[in-house]
Amino acid sequence: MQRRDVLRLSALAGAAGALTLDPVSFAQADEAGPGEDVARTISGHLPTGSPDFVYLPVEVPSGVREIAVSYSYDKPTVPSGTQGNACDIGIFDERGTELGGRGFRGWSGGARTEFAISAAEATPGYLAGPVRAGTWHVVLGPYTVAPQGLDYKVTVTLRFGAPGTTPKPVYPPQRAKGRGRAWYRGDSHLHTVHSDGKRTPAELAAAARAAGLDFITTTEHNTTSSHGAFEGLWGDDLLIITGEEITTRNGHVVALGIAPGTFIDWRYRARDNRFGQFARKIRQAGGLVIPAHPHGTCVGCNWKFGFNEADAVEVWNADFGPDDEATVLEWDNTLVAAARGDGRWLPAVGNSDSHREPQPVGLPQTVVLADDLSRAALQDGIRAGRCWIAESSEVDLAFEAVDGRGKHAGIADRLAVAPDAPVTVRLKVTGAGAGRQVRFITDQGPLYTTTLPASGSGTVEWTTTPSYAAYVRAEVRHPAPDGGVPGIPGPMVALTNPIWLGKR
Repeated sequence: MQRRDVLRLSALAGAAGALTLDPVSFAQADEAGPGEDVARTISGHLPTGSPDFVYLPVEVPSGVREIAVSYSYDKPTVPSGTQGNACDIGIFDERGTELGGRGFRGWSGGARTEFAISAAEATPGYLAGPVRAGTWHVVLGPYTVAPQGLDYKVTVTLRFGAPGTTPKPVYPPQRAKGRGRAWYRGDSHLHTVHSDGKRTPAELAAAARAAGLDFITTTEHNTTSSHGAFEGLWGDDLLIITGEEITTRNGHVVALGIAPGTFIDWRYRARDNRFGQFARKIRQAGGLVIPAHPHGTCVGCNWKFGFNEADAVEVWNADFGPDDEATVLEWDNTLVAAARGDGRWLPAVGNSDSHREPQPVGLPQTVVLADDLSRAALQDGIRAGRCWIAESSEVDLAFEAVDGRGKHAGIADRLAVAPDAPVTVRLKVTGAGAGRQVRFITDQGPLYTTTLPASGSGTVEWTTTPSYAAYVRAEVRHPAPDGGVPGIPGPMVALTNPIWLGKR
């Protein structure tokens, strides 16, 4: 069957450019018996300017045990500087494709060329469950389209037989043993084979333990299939939190700590004015809204939704680079606005976004002051900004501000003293490495810089007043590289959230 160029506009979900093809019918399927397969192949062409999502309705009769889908598309050579073809895939069941609805059954983006779903099991990225009769929808996501367009081919196979039973998923517990009120290290942006990662959940858990982490969050692209994939991998020493990386065409957001099995939709752009609706859904599901790599360089990675709905922002993603530098500067500007009294301030976090070896888990990691090692306590710590970021578990620090009477404040706290009262800011660092530079950043910018001893450990103090510095935050940096841009510091070793100075 051919579907070429002529697509009819769909009103589905009010999504960012959604089109629906003609339905695929398995007219002879009634004659198929248990153990038999029936397949249909659909090919077509998508021109440049195609919608974000193209739906292929599939009429599934009764008696189907498993639905399997494979697809391919052409990847022609394109001129330098021009985007080639990239096409994602997923599926919705007979409950429909309504935005935020109940029909979602899986998404693998561009990581897989085939998948299968039955009651008993499903390909990673997809959700096991009954294959009920009705209209299912294979969804194609033409991420980028070459100037000559994109030719695709989709094969849908129905396998008949006894339906089987769906195992009840086993989700991670909400808390681990922990150490009471303490600083806990975690990485909350991670991928496995359940989206475009290469590690299995077991390999990810092992890498987290090797990195000295206390908690991780599973955040697969646009799917919840990993939530039930960590059975037996948690323990007293490792808390596993469920989440999702919501991957829109205008930026990615980490939904940190949503209730297991909660699906958050991604099929909208900033111009659709839908993000607020789904940010609220994240919070209703118990999660935090954290824009990821806001200045990322990949197509669709730049954050376009603004920060009004955010609970924190990922200022450091994987190896510290120019995009992270831009994010830190942008985040610091929001602190200045908060110092003026123009609204709440947004805490900074960092995560590895690790997908595969040799990408390290825990580079960077967020260190959170929490009452215990539980999802709720960690979220409270992040939401309040009681956290800092390190490149590894070898780096440790303590940051405080103290006035002349011994009154003190820690990260995210306020030292409420008179505008001209002397305040000593103190940073104790261990394990940073030789030649590392310490910088104290205020609402005026960097006001004090020094170099740690050769041991990479030491205590740095600086005296200021609230009238001179509305807040102080600390950075530990690698030396600037030879031949680097003058005035641009080296990559980050550690970064704190601010201590606020002065009365409100």
